[in-house]
Parts: sequence; structure tokens; C-alpha cells
Amino acid sequence: MTHLTTTVNVHGITLGIESFGDDDAPLVLLAGGTTMLSWPDALCERLAAGGRRVVRYDLRDSGQSTTRDPEAPAYTLRDLAADAAALADALGGRPAHLAGIGVGGMVAQVAALDHPDAFSALTLVGTRSVAPGPTDDDLPDHDRATMGRLFTHAMPDWTDREAVADFAAAGADILGDDPVAARAVAARIWDRTPGAAPAVRMANHLGMVFSRLDCTPRWRERLPEIKVPTLVVHGRRNRFFPVGNAEAIAREIPGARLLVLEDAATAIPEAAIDAVTGAMLTLGQRTPGHVPAPQEP
Repeated sequence: MTHLTTTVNVHGITLGIESFGDDDAPLVLLAGGTTMLSWPDALCERLAAGGRRVVRYDLRDSGQSTTRDPEAPAYTLRDLAADAAALADALGGRPAHLAGIGVGGMVAQVAALDHPDAFSALTLVGTRSVAPGPTDDDLPDHDRATMGRLFTHAMPDWTDREAVADFAAAGADILGDDPVAARAVAARIWDRTPGAAPAVRMANHLGMVFSRLDCTPRWRERLPEIKVPTLVVHGRRNRFFPVGNAEAIAREIPGARLLVLEDAATAIPEAAIDAVTGAMLTLGQRTPGHVPAPQEP
């Protein structure tokens, strides 16, 4: 299996990418708050083994992608969506299966709406249909107690690799994710951050740039326009975006399928990777509706 880490230039910016597989059926993975590494290695490898050319990439201002001023981003959510479409075109010009996780799932929704010809399928993992900040009255908001613990947790010295890894592990524990896995991913992010890992770059890797990003106009009301096969994946124990957000997306996108991971929170745990990859690989081949959660061994 071919495995390549490189950069791609699209419409005037550079995107850091990592590709898996030799097939010409592209599957583009939009990053969440922790760069491209928010998509587990094992998931990428299994999707590639299933006959896809998997490409995960860093959003602007993170990882190996173009970085200018993350504290004052000069682009919008719609620009990030355009990046995804441009990358899909650069991979060969055929429509790609687009997947987004966390805040990347918001970008993916807008990309599917603004660039419908660029994508053949859509997977949305652990996300919601409104911009960061106050939510709609009918959607469950962040769990207040969890957010209180998460955002009062003291920031680390971002130039200290071990301190950053400890911080990520503690945050994962608060959210209900695997702290060991989070620690390992944070250390890898630190290692691949250019320069001396200044605070603003590492903080952006945790998704903080989205609090400064222009996410207008709203897109939730446009979700019925999405015509491609869509899979919505969500952890039952997700306290950052409670599962009602996923249920709403699945209702509002015609024919969308909902896969609820009963023992997952915000990240895709190792135990759920087979279920998620299986659902992604067969997207478009099943009857629309609810996909049962995997049974734990």
C-alpha cells in the first residue's frame, strides 16, 4: 500500500496532506481540532485496504498547511470548504467522498452545499449543524459541567512537549475519550508543528481558531439540499456535541444514515474503527435509516 506525506498547492495556499492507498477512488478527510491526526491511522489504513485513496490533511493555520495569523484568520468557513473542493479536484478531478470530524464536520457540510459536484458522498463525525457559539433552541448544547472543567483547566507551556501531551490527556479524560491515545496524538502534533511550537500554533491545533472564524451565513436550513449519500456518526457519550445534534443532521439531510457509537465520546475509539470504516465503505449501498451501533466484544 502506498503511503505518502507531502504538500499540495491549491488556489494559492499550501495544504499538508498524507495519503494512503493506490486506488483512484478518493476519500478526503477533513481535520477536526487536532489537525489531520484527528483521523486515526488505523481508520485511514483500513479504508485504503477497502479500495479507497484516503487523503487526510491539515486545515489552514495548522500542521504543515499555510500559516499566516491564526489569531486573526483572514478566511472564512466557506473558504475552508472551498479548500476541500480544490483538493478533491487536485486528486484527479473525480468527485470524492468527503468526511469531516468535529469542527471539520461543519466545514464538510458547507463544502457539500457550496460545491455539490466535487463530492460523491459525505460522512459527518461528532459534529453539529450550526457554527461554534450559541446553538439553536432545539439542539442540545455543550454539557455545562464538562465545559466548565475543560475551559478552567490551566494552559500548558506550549513549548514543552510533555506538558502539551499531559494537557491533551487531561482534556480527553474530561471529555470521556482515551487519555493515552490523546497524549500520543498531541505529542505527534507537537513534533510536526513548524518552528519552536509557539503557543498560538499549538492552541490552534485544539480548534481555538474556530472561535475567531467567520462562519456566516448559516447553513443548517440548507441541509435538505444535500443529495449525496450521507453517513452521520456520533458517540453516545459525546458531551461536547451531544448526540441530539447528530440526530437532527440525520433527519434534515434526505436519506442520511445514523450510526451511534454507544461507548464513544468525541473521538473515534479503536473498538469502533471497524464499524465506522465498514459503514463508510458501504455508503450508498444500504437502505437509508438508522445503522445499529457495534456490539462490544
